[in-house]
Amino acid sequence: MNLLNEKVTHKVFGKGKIVNQDESIITIDFNENIKKFVYPDAIGTFISLKDKDTAESLKKIISKKETEEKAIEKKREEKTKQKTLELLRIKQLKNHKIHESSQIVFWLDENEQQNIFTEWQVSTGKVQSGPNKGQPNRAARLRPNSAALLTVRGKNQAETERQIIGLYMVNETFAGDLSEDGMVPAHADFKIKLTDQEAEKMLFWNYYKNKNYPHRTTWNSGKYRYFDNIWTAQILKDIMALKTDEEEMKEVQNFLEYFLKMNLLDIDHIPEACGALKQ
Repeated sequence: MNLLNEKVTHKVFGKGKIVNQDESIITIDFNENIKKFVYPDAIGTFISLKDKDTAESLKKIISKKETEEKAIEKKREEKTKQKTLELLRIKQLKNHKIHESSQIVFWLDENEQQNIFTEWQVSTGKVQSGPNKGQPNRAARLRPNSAALLTVRGKNQAETERQIIGLYMVNETFAGDLSEDGMVPAHADFKIKLTDQEAEKMLFWNYYKNKNYPHRTTWNSGKYRYFDNIWTAQILKDIMALKTDEEEMKEVQNFLEYFLKMNLLDIDHIPEACGALKQ
């Protein structure tokens, strides 16, 4: 904003006139007493403009600049925070010991079923009680070796008819206990969607088994539960057997090989599925 020749008043030096201006400095002549000030910081703090319209216009400009600076600072802080989290993730991954049940299985609601194969991420839901009520659940066991199993059950279907409609490896930098929004994002490369005909053959309870109650096929409540690494390998093997398209078979093969590598499993030592429906 051009302020040359604008009349001003300073709290100490009295009345003056702006005689020079650049991006960060204004020069004011107080009756041949020349002073320089930081622009626009000094305006409104030590110096007031005589012309009210000019003062109001400058006030809007300053306000806009402050808003922009705050936005830049916020982005800078967010970038620093993300970098800190990334370093923490890397440190945790180096020290991570693989849990035997570090996979996750979701029960998708109707909205999630419509969006899952475009968004490729699922929410773990929110804490229902206690001091953290309302905050996102953190699936603390999840690491880059984890897969997310996607299951559905129709309103009129028995629990034994729960189907597996797809699965994905989690993002390669994901750590469940550091997640702030409760979302579990997919790896860019390892994602599988089953057709309706394939899903009918992939029943969840063929794989899942409560070790204390092996015949029980009850989900009860909750958005998700943890799932054994071995069971996931069994599912991938069975999905590969269902596929007839060579390209899709290769995708499942790559997924399985990556999964086995990440979970330190040997394909030759994966037993046959023996979930609750097979007891």
